[in-house]
Amino acid sequence: MAGTVEKRLKELGIALPTAAAPIANYVPAVRSGNLLFISGQLPLKDGKVAFEGQVGNLLSLEQGIEAARLCALNIIAQASTALSGDLDKVKRVVKLTGFVACLPTFTQHPQVINGASDVMVQVFGDAGRHARAAVGAPSLPRGAAVEVEAVFEV
Repeated sequence: MAGTVEKRLKELGIALPTAAAPIANYVPAVRSGNLLFISGQLPLKDGKVAFEGQVGNLLSLEQGIEAARLCALNIIAQASTALSGDLDKVKRVVKLTGFVACLPTFTQHPQVINGASDVMVQVFGDAGRHARAAVGAPSLPRGAAVEVEAVFEV
């Protein structure tokens, strides 16, 4: 039934942001066969990076988790745009790859990226359970604390 995911978003009180335009030479989404690849999304809110700096340094673990959550919402917004607004075409979230800006001694990357993973499960139910990688980086584009990319089966 069309609109199931949109109904779940409404029940969760989630309003998707406007899908962000690329900031370099890439496209936000590519469909190849039954896979939809979403380019890395930053924690953008109203067109600005909402969480800047390194998690565990300038930002708390909780702020990192919230940044990852915002990245996930931006991923879903990109998927919605790529699927002409019909998120019910998503059969499964296949994989998330999350990058956390942090110091070399930071080791809580999985907990940070859980912010994105939790959103996928909340929104897509069992189809939101996915494979994942969570890695640290000294810096990310535009000074963002987190970046997450995704692969969906459609």
